[in-house]
Amino acid sequence: MKKLEGKIRVIIADDSALMRRNLKHLIESDIRFEVIDVARDGEDAINKVRELKPDVVTMDINMPKMDGLTALQIIIDEKICPVIIVSSLSQEGAVTTFEALELGAFECIGKPGGTVSKNIEEVGEELVESLYNASQIGKKKTTLKRLAESKKIIKKMSKRKFQKSNEKFKAVALGISTGGPKIIYDVLPFLPKNLNAAIFIVQHMPPNFTASYAERLNKNCEINVVEVKDKMIVKPGTVYIGKGGKHLKLRERIDGEVAIRLSNVPKEFFVPSVNIMMESVSNIYKKRVIGVLMTGMGKDGVNSMVKIKENGGTTIAESEETAIVFGMPKEAIKRGVVDEILPSYDIAEALIKKAGVFNK
Repeated sequence: MKKLEGKIRVIIADDSALMRRNLKHLIESDIRFEVIDVARDGEDAINKVRELKPDVVTMDINMPKMDGLTALQIIIDEKICPVIIVSSLSQEGAVTTFEALELGAFECIGKPGGTVSKNIEEVGEELVESLYNASQIGKKKTTLKRLAESKKIIKKMSKRKFQKSNEKFKAVALGISTGGPKIIYDVLPFLPKNLNAAIFIVQHMPPNFTASYAERLNKNCEINVVEVKDKMIVKPGTVYIGKGGKHLKLRERIDGEVAIRLSNVPKEFFVPSVNIMMESVSNIYKKRVIGVLMTGMGKDGVNSMVKIKENGGTTIAESEETAIVFGMPKEAIKRGVVDEILPSYDIAEALIKKAGVFNK
């Protein structure tokens, strides 16, 4: 099929003929896109994606012959193109959403009206923007390479004993966005339960997602992972996941303990905001802060990485080699406030070296 010059080439995979037609109309209403073909199931999608090499694919999940998650994994493993899940099974809080994101889906968009959504135009703006952003990423290093690198980490870390620290515990302030649910598995599962640091993570997610996100991470990590709750006391050896719809802030109590404070202010584009979290962590822990910016679009967190450096802390940015979207880390690097630029699979070891472990 002939490629139209300058157009972003899309394949739609959905078992509903009505949905295929509605999605094609919606996508091509934006002059940047050309739907080059449609697929009725996962097997059909794989064959057409391999042949036509589109810039991006929209994928339903519940399809005959081969489901969308299986097709997604094959496309990502073969490094063909980015995939956006468009499905009624990717509604807020659905376990399937996390499975898709962990497999490498660029984004998950829920059909507002169920499996055959006649009002798909309600998510039209979100869909075309996601399609555009995904098409700009190109062919990134994905599942197979990361699995190989993860095995290297396991082998390397199993043979090392890290220094025990008697110092006050450190604070890791980590910001992550697009591509984060997959990339974070290159880091958190390799941190020991007695890491001499508290880790605060803001992952750009809507309300009702972050509790399930924290639960899934906790099941796959040695270190304790929790969704933050207001007034929760901060302890080392714990990962605190920012709550969707609330800013993650800290306050120091009169007894010297540090507590979580959830807030609705200030109004920001992202809630929770990486900048708000990092600034609050830096105000409390000063030079004991390790700031980390990983995959994500935009500049959230960059200004606070500057503040972390000003307060004597250290900073890490994920390298372009592994970042699904080299936006947030790139902006921090451009500002000249990054001490180390590391691929995702080296960040865990760097954190352990900087923080040490505590006696337990």
